Amino acid sequence: MIPYGRQDIQQADIDAVIAVLQSDFLTQGPMVPRFEQAVANKVRARHALAVNSATSALHIACLALGLGRGDWLWTTPITFVASANCGLYCGAQVDFVDIDPHTYNLCPKALEAKLEQAERAKRLPKVVVAVHLCGQPCDMQAIHALGQRYGFRIIEDASHAIGGQYKNEYIGSGRYSDITVFSFHPVKIITSAEGGMALTNDDALARSMDLLRSHGVTRDPALMSHEADGSWYYQQVALGFNYRMTELQAALGLSQLERLDVYVAKRNSLADRYDQLLADLPVMIPYQHPDSYSGRHLYVIRLELDQVRVTHREVFDALREQGVGVNLHYIPVHTQPYYRDFGFRAGDFPEAERYYEQAISLPLYPIMIDIQQDNVIVALRRAMEVV
Repeated sequence: MIPYGRQDIQQADIDAVIAVLQSDFLTQGPMVPRFEQAVANKVRARHALAVNSATSALHIACLALGLGRGDWLWTTPITFVASANCGLYCGAQVDFVDIDPHTYNLCPKALEAKLEQAERAKRLPKVVVAVHLCGQPCDMQAIHALGQRYGFRIIEDASHAIGGQYKNEYIGSGRYSDITVFSFHPVKIITSAEGGMALTNDDALARSMDLLRSHGVTRDPALMSHEADGSWYYQQVALGFNYRMTELQAALGLSQLERLDVYVAKRNSLADRYDQLLADLPVMIPYQHPDSYSGRHLYVIRLELDQVRVTHREVFDALREQGVGVNLHYIPVHTQPYYRDFGFRAGDFPEAERYYEQAISLPLYPIMIDIQQDNVIVALRRAMEVV
């Protein structure tokens, strides 16, 4: 089976983790701050806060921005459910904005139209989560301008996008958002086994997220309500969570970070090769906006089903049967049973639903070799009955 994605673990990564196992700290030691600083330096952000998953990062980002009951969070329907669930965790209500049919990201024009309607209804969002699907950044300049006009805060869900760039700046720099979130899940661009990170240039947001990831407990005298009783003293000043990253995870992530640019370059090279190999097949290849340099976490094709005699499901199943571990990213969130209970229905976001009916994620990972890629194309030709 050729998987749709997989991690690349090298001896340097193993040595880094073993060194932590032989050290004095398995958690709350020096490695997490080193990893945070290295990522912040890489993307030129002021603060980076490592946590145990990107979902945790999204949660504390929403809380730090003050999202709560009576508020609205908007995001794209083509994402993993965590991008929407983070709003529900805070007691807020969730709505969606349809996708751009070219980039498959949240569409700024659809966002503007929905904001105009929401302003009249006095139901504007407090937070918009812009998801960089497949590693390609959203049109952040346009979304930021709308945020300035309508007063919402912006989280970049860049779980797919570390190492990518927007307008010649690394994603995560925070120029067009309040907080950026990265994921280090094993199929992502670099991995810490499990893990995530929230980045911001706002000192107050950083302090808030730092508290929230570790029970709301502090030893900082500046944050305490009265003088400490002794050197042992701490105070809980907020209701937080145990979202901390371990030293083992940070050591792995820090080691992987050294190869970040190499991984992204290889992913782009493989994607370019797919573009060439697919040129004569009835599929739409991923459009790349000239303002972006994608992290290329995923390579999603859309089947031109009016040109073949097989169905979307038949193509998907035939690829799996031939040992090609394709996947589908993603089922529109608003069609999930849990979200249907909030009143969402099929037809609410037609571009997202059209995408779902055609999309297949082909295997893409930095240690993929040409013969594997060739085999994917042969299998796809057979699956689509194009020989």
